[in-house]
Amino acid sequence: MLEVNNLSIGFASGECLVEGLSFQVEAGGVLALLGPSGSGKSTVLDWITGTLAPGIQSSGSLHLYGRDLTDVPTERRGLGLVLQDGSLFPHMSIAENLAFGARQRLSAAAVDELLERADLGGMADRDPATISGGQRARVSLLRTLVSEPAAVLLDEPFSKLDAELRDQIRAFTWTETEAVPRVLVTHDAQDIPAHAQRIQLGDSAC
Repeated sequence: MLEVNNLSIGFASGECLVEGLSFQVEAGGVLALLGPSGSGKSTVLDWITGTLAPGIQSSGSLHLYGRDLTDVPTERRGLGLVLQDGSLFPHMSIAENLAFGARQRLSAAAVDELLERADLGGMADRDPATISGGQRARVSLLRTLVSEPAAVLLDEPFSKLDAELRDQIRAFTWTETEAVPRVLVTHDAQDIPAHAQRIQLGDSAC
């Protein structure tokens, strides 16, 4: 379970962004954070990953399967993050991007098995610039999953896909991450699985 308790986020000036936010997400569950631009959705993910920008202040606690992560360095939190642009390294092949996610050398057979899972067979040596947006989205998710994260955070992961691809990539994403808690930031209600919890940010003043 991923637990956020009494999270408040604001600026040194005293301006409040989020106040008293609490939620729990079980393994296999999805929590969708909704709200207008500027309501703090992505900032909540930054806090969970430990990457808040300088000048932003916060209080609250974060636990993952009972372990207190509130003050744990980012690289030791065991979290996976999927962003809207895929964030693949342009100077690395698809196989090298996956190996980076795994933090170890991957055999050719292991890379091929991963890519076949995502219907990307034969693309191990391809340059990320030569594949489609949907293919990049799948590689990005695979790179996150190969690190075996204990929870997955998704920040507008489908927003740059054309309508024809979105259903396919959504289904792939929810199937591939179904063993862990997931937190989704989105503006599109169609991104949200039917069983997901929903929290609307920005509805009331801090």
